[in-house]
Amino acid sequence: MRALTPTDQASTVAMNETLVYAGTYTGARSKGKSKGIYFFWLKTRNLEVFQNITLVPLGLAAEAEHPSFLELDFKRRLLFAVNELNEFEGKPTGAVSAFSIDRATGKLTLLNQRASMGAGPCHLTLDKEGRRLLVANYGGGNLAVLPVGPDGRLGEAVDVVQHSGRSVHPERQKGPHAHGVTLDPANRFAFVCDLGLDKILAYRYDAQRGKLSPAEPAFAAVKAGSGPRHMVFRPDGRFAYVINELTSTVTVFRYDPEAGVLAEVETVSTLPPYFDGPNTGAEIGVHPTGKYLYVSNRGHNSVVLFSVDADQGTLTYVEEQGTGGSKPRHFGIQPSAKHLVIANQDSDTLLACRIDAGNGRLKPSGIFASAPSPVCAVFLPPPEG
Repeated sequence: MRALTPTDQASTVAMNETLVYAGTYTGARSKGKSKGIYFFWLKTRNLEVFQNITLVPLGLAAEAEHPSFLELDFKRRLLFAVNELNEFEGKPTGAVSAFSIDRATGKLTLLNQRASMGAGPCHLTLDKEGRRLLVANYGGGNLAVLPVGPDGRLGEAVDVVQHSGRSVHPERQKGPHAHGVTLDPANRFAFVCDLGLDKILAYRYDAQRGKLSPAEPAFAAVKAGSGPRHMVFRPDGRFAYVINELTSTVTVFRYDPEAGVLAEVETVSTLPPYFDGPNTGAEIGVHPTGKYLYVSNRGHNSVVLFSVDADQGTLTYVEEQGTGGSKPRHFGIQPSAKHLVIANQDSDTLLACRIDAGNGRLKPSGIFASAPSPVCAVFLPPPEG
């Protein structure tokens, strides 16, 4: 595999092309190499040189401080980013930034920033109506809800829920660490993976007011020391899947959408039997068909494919795909399910893969795109119409 050179770069991108945005760590965490959010053109045709898919670098989309996780509003062409800080405007909190996306070039323009209401925001999700952002603050151990105006600008938080407690890991679980927030397909319940508590906390979500209230039961627990990180629902809403960072496992839950209740089905390893080195689980994603599940391993440096049983929701290990880099922190799945992009944080690379429509297997492009300390990769499809 080889890196793209400056001669491969495109100066402009057509309105009907797919873009990929990469959130990064900046400052010392990137050894001074990153300045914010970078973007790429997903080139899948007219490939006279490479005869393969490529990520053509388009440069810096916008300067930002530690924009480590990104969320998109496709219809309004908006991008939201956490700013993974411990201090913002003189207060012990991180921030969230809202950007508009230029329809001709894909460049980002900052609309505004708001406090995330807790230190170290690391994950966010836009509700189904596009009216609120739910933000998980890892350092603060809490969850905040920020309104999104018609123009994409963020308002001050309308609700904050603080977690409390601890679990068994002597270093990573001394207190609460909200690591990911997920809404169910009906937009009625919010679930927060708290790595520090070994719980997936459940909240009823009032979409009209942006308010959260504890569900009953208030949480689903995973095995002590697991460290739940991120959660995804199968598209039909019948099952949910949680990647556990500290034990490199996935826990499968059956979901009752009326009551908002998670019931554990099974927990499986993300690692092949032969591997016994250090590893932490990172990202989890479900194929839009619901037939396949992907997870990333940091240490084993792989993305693993599971097949999903249609009736039971259970997982069968299919194969592993090496990422060609170090610490694959995140991967993004194209909404059309044709491609997947892996962010190798410690090797400063992105790797694009084709997704086989018939079996879900990944076919790496063989070409790395350079990105400084990439943490997150998201696809922006062309505008509709």
